[in-house]
Amino acid sequence: MLIARRTDDSHFTDWYYGVDRALLFCVLGLILIGMIAAISTGSAMTVRKGWHWYHFFVSMLPFYIGGFATMFVVSLLNKRNVMIVAWINVIVCLLLLFVTLVHPVTINGSSRWVGLSGINIMPSDILKPGFVMVTAWFISKMKERFGENIFTRDTLKFGAFSWWTYIALFGFIALVLFKQPDIGTLLLYGAVAGGMLFVAGLPLKICGILGLVVLCGGVGAFFLKHHVHERVIDFFKPLDPNTQVGYSINSIRQGGLFGMGDEAFATEKLPMAESDFVYAALVEDFGAILACIMLCVMLYMINRLIRDARGARDPFVFYATSGAALLFAFQISINLATTLNLMPPTGITLPFISFGGSSFLSFCLLFGMLFAIIREDKWK
Repeated sequence: MLIARRTDDSHFTDWYYGVDRALLFCVLGLILIGMIAAISTGSAMTVRKGWHWYHFFVSMLPFYIGGFATMFVVSLLNKRNVMIVAWINVIVCLLLLFVTLVHPVTINGSSRWVGLSGINIMPSDILKPGFVMVTAWFISKMKERFGENIFTRDTLKFGAFSWWTYIALFGFIALVLFKQPDIGTLLLYGAVAGGMLFVAGLPLKICGILGLVVLCGGVGAFFLKHHVHERVIDFFKPLDPNTQVGYSINSIRQGGLFGMGDEAFATEKLPMAESDFVYAALVEDFGAILACIMLCVMLYMINRLIRDARGARDPFVFYATSGAALLFAFQISINLATTLNLMPPTGITLPFISFGGSSFLSFCLLFGMLFAIIREDKWK
């Protein structure tokens, strides 16, 4: 096995000693857990649908290979090229979001997907890394142009570069997600954008106004979107053990501290055990102790991202890393809240763990970008 020495003068050596290796090893660890989850939930599907135990693993294999390659190649780039990738990501995904309006692939009543060469992808998932990077770039450029206070009347004037530019971008994304409907992802985008703006100095008064807008949007979704209405109503009813969440809670209870292994049976009845409720499936198979260790790894990654953000010298790197920490933390929180019946089901996946090629590629691209910009910021 070849190990790069610090005296070596090569691009790979610079990458190896410059990249945040602790964060990298955590990502690789989560990917390994995701592979195990794919096999575990595939075994449950063998009983329920007669599929092979390796069904989900084989389905994800092209995405595992593509995700690894994407993360490694992007992590080698400099900041300028990372932004080129981010803009390509945003432009392509915005076009694909438009396709979901005119020619969508509908699955489980939601028009979130686009069919490409026989593979269904979710543009709103793949857009996430580009959205975080472009938002960070926009905030840093606004501060270069208007100074530290970027929430003034001058920044709200119509122009080629003002808050109206960003509002137009976010507004289009929000309208498409509301139309699909994908309220959970819309909530996630809103939380990430709001958090990044708050970090950039958004006044509390405006935060309150935006909170009121979100509340009004939620009320509108409750009355206009039938599935949202049903999920909210069901959430406030006594827990039915024969629903998704009911099976999820039962799976967690059955797992106990050490898991049931081959004797696990609650997961066999758990709908979407491979994606939305993968955490419950893991707890039943491997136990709460190992599942909590996985959560500790995720918490460490969030703390690591915050540490990298606080140590950043470039404002863009600060906002990009902060936004990535917010996205990672919010997505984990929403998924676990759904699994534990703390909020209505949203369809939000658990990063790197849940089955889903779009989500996996999205986070591989995001962390590849982070490794690149943090490495360059550290050594510049």
